[in-house]
Amino acid sequence: MPEPGTRVEVPLMRKQVNGIVLREHTEPIPDELITKIRPITRVLDYAPCVTSEQLALWQWMSDYYMCTLGEVMSAALPSGLDDRLTTLPKRARKALAPYSGPIEPLHPLTPAQQKSADEIESFFASGKSITLLYGVTSSGKTDIYIHLIQSQLQQGKNVLYLVPEIALTTQLTTRLQIIFGDQLIVYHSRLTDAEREQKYKQITGNPSPVTRNFVVLGPRSAVFLPLKDLGLIIVDEEHEPSYKQAEPAPRYHARATAILLGRIHQANVLLGSATPSMESYFLAQKGVYGLVTLSERYGGVELPEIRLIDLKRQYERKEMYDHFSDPLVERIREVLADHKQVILFQNRRGYAPQIQCTHCGQPPRCVQCDVPMTYHKSANELRCHYCGYRMPVPTACPQCGGELKTIGFGTERIEDELANLFPDARVLRMDLDTTRNKSAYQDIINAFSRHECDILVGTQMVTKGLHFDDVRLVAVLNADPLFNQPDFRAYERAYQMLEQVAGRAGRKGQKGEVWIQTFAPDNTVLQFVQHHDYDALFSQQLSERQLFGYPPFHRVIRLQLRHHDAAKVEKTAAQLQAYLQRVFANRVSAVIVPSVERVQAYHIRELTLRIESSANIAEAKRRLREAIEHISSIPSNKNTRIIIDIDPV
Repeated sequence: MPEPGTRVEVPLMRKQVNGIVLREHTEPIPDELITKIRPITRVLDYAPCVTSEQLALWQWMSDYYMCTLGEVMSAALPSGLDDRLTTLPKRARKALAPYSGPIEPLHPLTPAQQKSADEIESFFASGKSITLLYGVTSSGKTDIYIHLIQSQLQQGKNVLYLVPEIALTTQLTTRLQIIFGDQLIVYHSRLTDAEREQKYKQITGNPSPVTRNFVVLGPRSAVFLPLKDLGLIIVDEEHEPSYKQAEPAPRYHARATAILLGRIHQANVLLGSATPSMESYFLAQKGVYGLVTLSERYGGVELPEIRLIDLKRQYERKEMYDHFSDPLVERIREVLADHKQVILFQNRRGYAPQIQCTHCGQPPRCVQCDVPMTYHKSANELRCHYCGYRMPVPTACPQCGGELKTIGFGTERIEDELANLFPDARVLRMDLDTTRNKSAYQDIINAFSRHECDILVGTQMVTKGLHFDDVRLVAVLNADPLFNQPDFRAYERAYQMLEQVAGRAGRKGQKGEVWIQTFAPDNTVLQFVQHHDYDALFSQQLSERQLFGYPPFHRVIRLQLRHHDAAKVEKTAAQLQAYLQRVFANRVSAVIVPSVERVQAYHIRELTLRIESSANIAEAKRRLREAIEHISSIPSNKNTRIIIDIDPV
């Protein structure tokens, strides 16, 4: 009998398919199932390629996120995994030779950092296996992580170091490689299938045991790796929504998964952020997690000064150049004249969010999605950022033949405006369009670090985790869309994004400046940002969430229904809502038509279920599954897809 975790081949639907041995079945088999059992025709591995810890994690993810084990397995195993899994290339074997320790010594911690590191270790020693490090931007959290990692490696333990996005691995990889050498393994989705397979093999250490330890650095998918002897899991920027998988299933959150992984391995988990998630900070305040606060920036540098620019007043006075206020233009000139750098943040890519007819007011819309097309000037085309559909820019309105004009602005347009305003400045743009190439992140970040560029303009990619010594000024060109969202997390996310991008300014030697352009300078979230007052934001938002039944007081489950026919999806949604209301009463919302009603030719309806945190969530999920199975069994509903999203962000 192959061991659990071994890959095998079985005949199914007239073809051979691969599967993983979960366990040996010893119970009696009902007669009606005897004919459905398929024999194992081939064992693909000499030894298990999936650890017992991985299987335990998969089972938890399947149960918690209400998806199949097969969906978890598909996400967990590299797509390039082949029959040679247990045959390690000579190159990789050489890399796994015994390792004696770090390559040039660690930077000593400052007194404030050392105090935080000692407090973290104290919490871990006392049994608080989950601790939140709440450290302001540029306080040197990474230095603390590195010292904790070294301690684990010296104890013969491995470390998992999670970051929310691939972009954050670029600077960090170089820094960690200098310290840990080939003990560092970097894993992410930009690797080729062959590279991911090789990393997987390197971690498993087959065919012979590994005699050294390592630290794995990667985004959310790294939680699936076959780690052994795990002593510490670091979840950096733990507040980031990028840790949540949207499509396809399993729709897991890497932070929650990392915490469960820590329990399986009996490993400690360190959550780190300058702007913690409401849920994590709430649990830390209650004492469920350990809480360590680091409020001093490295080197004694002050937090940046925040200045709010009232766009309404600037437009009234005609003191605007395109999307730049006159005071901002003047300040950028002064910073550039002083040979310092500038970061400009605009959280929309493309040239303009849409083009609009001057006669009928209608924008050209995607043929598959209920959204206006975004104008990309460099390619002279319209693109849908939901499904990827592209079309040439029409010469006239498709509806009435009227003249078209651009509405709004994105990073591409800002790049054009900068060329007119500062013709001698060297400008780089960092967004999804400029970083599609595998090495593009690294190239842009390196060029800016080497001062080969004066101004970096970008989307949220520029807001977090990046360290540039010479950035004197950070400017947010329009903050309003960040908090004007129909989402209970809108203020929390706006604060986090603005505070994080502000943290890129003045990281070494001199106090930085952050200029925020807005039509609503009196908005409370901007006041909180201006005073770097996270606790005030937390207090305000916590009371509202308790009043309206949102996390951390309730768990949220979102149900999304999709069908090509709008009437059919509406009917199925109404049936499901009525059924759930009988089971969960007022915990279920009315049927919601989302702001984007159609995506990829599917019409969408949503329901939200809010369950008290003190309730039995497993029982609630069981009853929810029964409801979905009942509604789905109705013949008229068979083609309606129902997607379950646990703890949506």
